[in-house]
Amino acid sequence: MTSKQPPLPMRPVRAAQPRFTWHHFAMRFSSTPRGARLARHLAGERLDAWGIPYGSEAHDTLTLAVAELSSNAVRHGHVSGRDFRLRLTAEGTVIRIEVTDTRGERLPTPAETASSDEDGGRGLLLVAALTDRWGWYPCADGPGKTVWAVLEVPPRPEQQGSSQ
Repeated sequence: MTSKQPPLPMRPVRAAQPRFTWHHFAMRFSSTPRGARLARHLAGERLDAWGIPYGSEAHDTLTLAVAELSSNAVRHGHVSGRDFRLRLTAEGTVIRIEVTDTRGERLPTPAETASSDEDGGRGLLLVAALTDRWGWYPCADGPGKTVWAVLEVPPRPEQQGSSQ
């Protein structure tokens, strides 16, 4: 006896749900340019899965902030043989990005100005301009520091509950 089963969908279908209530993602990456690119790529995928779609202003802002902080961890916080860690946290409509490296003596300071012919020096200026707030703190469990940034993501129009 054979029973006919409906075909499986090609892609999982997301159920309609709030953008996010609470989500967490953390991963270690090699302190290399490739590690920084992978951190940006995986952060973008995670944000999309949490309801912040590719191409949206919030998605672009957050992935740029991840890219800049990860690049800084590689460029200024690199210690041979040590990885950097990316942590994303979504609670309510607030997204927090944390990038931890193992170089505690090189503290993050945004450049006052960067000349147009310099390559670099604008990362923290971008993060400060694009996010609601940013900062850093020393690691409590070892050498290094964590640089963080926070962005309030407004609810999508269909989530605001407007009735017309």
